[in-house]
Amino acid sequence: MDGVTTRCRKKPVVVEAFQMTKKRRWDNSDWPEWANRAWQTEPGEGSIWIDPDDPNKESLVCGTLEGVHRIDWNDWIIQGIKKELYPCKPDIFEATYELIEYTDAVEEIVNSEEVDKAIDEVVDEVLK
Repeated sequence: MDGVTTRCRKKPVVVEAFQMTKKRRWDNSDWPEWANRAWQTEPGEGSIWIDPDDPNKESLVCGTLEGVHRIDWNDWIIQGIKKELYPCKPDIFEATYELIEYTDAVEEIVNSEEVDKAIDEVVDEVLK
């Protein structure tokens, strides 16, 4: 595929995200656990902290794989499939993601050893 331009589609993956509002900036009681953990981590990749360039100490930034990015009000903060963090503008988020209902039951199914075993059995059967 070297040097060839082609069309690609992102693989469907489930990521976690929450929208940073000014209210949530000051009250993190409904931040997801991973965001609270990032807030309590020293500044750097995978953490969220107060923008040192903001004289009012209101704005936030996050450490991404590509460097430090500012989080504006109503940006979505996304935790990717490798637990990396990155902000996403609301219009890009709306065009790229769809919200799903993720319940404890779904979590149990996704993390179930029975599902892993069933997948292994199907793969073994196909490879025979």
